[in-house]
Amino acid sequence: MATGWEAFPLELKGGLVSNMSRLQQGLKAPGSARVLVNFEPSVKGGYRRINGFSKYSSSIVPVFGEPMVQASGQTGTTLVLSNLFTTPVDADTFTIDGVAGTYTIATSGVSYSATNKEATLTLTTSLATSPADKAVITFTNKTSNIEGLHHFYDSTSSSGITLAYRDGSIWSSTGSAWTNKSAPDYGSVLVAGGSQTGATLDVDAITSDTYVPHVGDTFSIAGVEKVYTVLAAPTVTSGAATVSIYPSLATSPANNAIITFLSADLTGGTRGRFANFNFSGTERVVMVDGTNYPIVSGITGGVSILDGTTDILAASVVTEFSDHLFFGKGSNLVFNSPFSENDFSVANGGGTFRLPAGITGLINFRDKLIIFTTRSIHQLTGTSVADFSLSEISTDLGCSEPDTIQEVGGDIMYLGVDGLRFLGATARIGDFNLSLASRTIQDEVNTFRTTYTNISTVVVRGKSQYRILGFTEGATEASSTGYLGTQFTDQEASGFNWGKTTGIKAYRTTSVYTGTEEVILFSGETGYVYKMEDGNTFDGTTIEASFHTPFMAVNDPRLRKTLYKATTYYDPEGDVSGSLTFKYDFQRPDVIQPISGGGTFSVFGADIYNTVAYGGKPETVIETNATGSFFTVSLQYEFTEAGDPPFVVDTVLLEYSNNDRK
Repeated sequence: MATGWEAFPLELKGGLVSNMSRLQQGLKAPGSARVLVNFEPSVKGGYRRINGFSKYSSSIVPVFGEPMVQASGQTGTTLVLSNLFTTPVDADTFTIDGVAGTYTIATSGVSYSATNKEATLTLTTSLATSPADKAVITFTNKTSNIEGLHHFYDSTSSSGITLAYRDGSIWSSTGSAWTNKSAPDYGSVLVAGGSQTGATLDVDAITSDTYVPHVGDTFSIAGVEKVYTVLAAPTVTSGAATVSIYPSLATSPANNAIITFLSADLTGGTRGRFANFNFSGTERVVMVDGTNYPIVSGITGGVSILDGTTDILAASVVTEFSDHLFFGKGSNLVFNSPFSENDFSVANGGGTFRLPAGITGLINFRDKLIIFTTRSIHQLTGTSVADFSLSEISTDLGCSEPDTIQEVGGDIMYLGVDGLRFLGATARIGDFNLSLASRTIQDEVNTFRTTYTNISTVVVRGKSQYRILGFTEGATEASSTGYLGTQFTDQEASGFNWGKTTGIKAYRTTSVYTGTEEVILFSGETGYVYKMEDGNTFDGTTIEASFHTPFMAVNDPRLRKTLYKATTYYDPEGDVSGSLTFKYDFQRPDVIQPISGGGTFSVFGADIYNTVAYGGKPETVIETNATGSFFTVSLQYEFTEAGDPPFVVDTVLLEYSNNDRK
């Protein structure tokens, strides 16, 4: 026989859970979620709809480097370009500075020389006018991915720039246009003597006799047409050298004519990874790309190439530790002498360690350098080659994805072969905790690992949050998924609560805390860089969010109940519109689902649907009527309104009565 109304308060916590049976989850973790999409478990309680993202710069990161017209006077349907670091293809389109129109490359219309950094193009239409020498070419339809992304903040100057590595060039931006930062710095180089002709050029005023122009460097000469490419590394004596170049000099340069280096050849890199360091009082950043020599740059100026040893050519990971730069190349860990970024001599304190497998990641952890390989984890302690000591942490729990290694709340998260693992210190000196952090969503993480071959991660420090995002070439943004984990308990893997993301298609990511703000950036395959945790949409696209509770037995799974009302407590940051539906008894085919009750609702908006009651911040209460009887019930919240700001679903109160036992 029915009794009076009873209340079942539901504190929303625990995040997404998929490793329990449906009944167990409803009994043991009723405040968790069986679906939690674009919601984050909030450290302030409840589940918060995530923020959106917007363009960091309104301009795409340029492609092909900074190509230019090679000599004036060109007409018709043939155009020669210089300073071109990757080859265009048929049907690519571009504009020419100072020339009207957009031009298209004809079928079989590309003849490219990677050695000379020059291309001869056949166009589908004739040039409207003759372009100027070195007129800038802007390609408009190239879709190559940004292979490296890093926000570099220099605390000494309180300034920051974002670095993007694309098509063999480094670009920088502060949020406006992108500036080519690939020019190598050899000092204020000048032409040494007038009346020079041919395919060599005498120069002087090179700053270093050991750091000399590299093959593939491009430069221009004041007063002389065309862009020139270095064909062989010269021998420099007292700052002077003879450089072999292509093409031959267009005219004889004047003595002491200024030489302006335009770009170093950084083509072929597959993934740019960065590390900050400070050896001389000036903060700088080093990048490796798995193909070329590492490069170094600062807030201002161009790049320097670290070519002190071939052991670091094609290094794939890098970090700074104890005033040394450490490079991972294959199974070798190579480090330079202290405070000297390009000196790798053993006599001055450089050296190499060999690991038992390929190195996949390096990260500082308190006073240790943690080294991940494909099948093991190691630690390096000490301050110099005199006392460096390498020891094992684990011999069977390596890291399968280099770009998943992140520091979260003072400990380290990474993706292993069996899921997301947590490497943290323990009370025992020198010991480590290596527990599984993704246990509650283990099957989903394993599916994620096999679904995506490109995986990136980023930390949202202000939320104690770790995000892992999948990328598939050509897939839609809506189909791109990821997971976010909020850390609720320090130094415990079980302290992470998880949610799922859709709509964030991230290929490369970076984040940094500047002391006043947290900058979180990512790039996909559009050519733009995006600022995460910014705005109420995914760059104009609605953030679709879902939260489904477990199927809750409400104390007794064998006792039939009648549901009358669900009262949901929100903490909104503005308008909220959504819908709530009730699903009974695991949605079995033989169970009649409610045909009334639930429905749409609106908070602070112009429209109020169904039964809605609301108050002021910080809590807004929505009462939703229900119908029907159940043994288990799940509440399904859906939010699809364009432009709604984030909000927290904090607590739910179910009002029901008990009926007969089954």
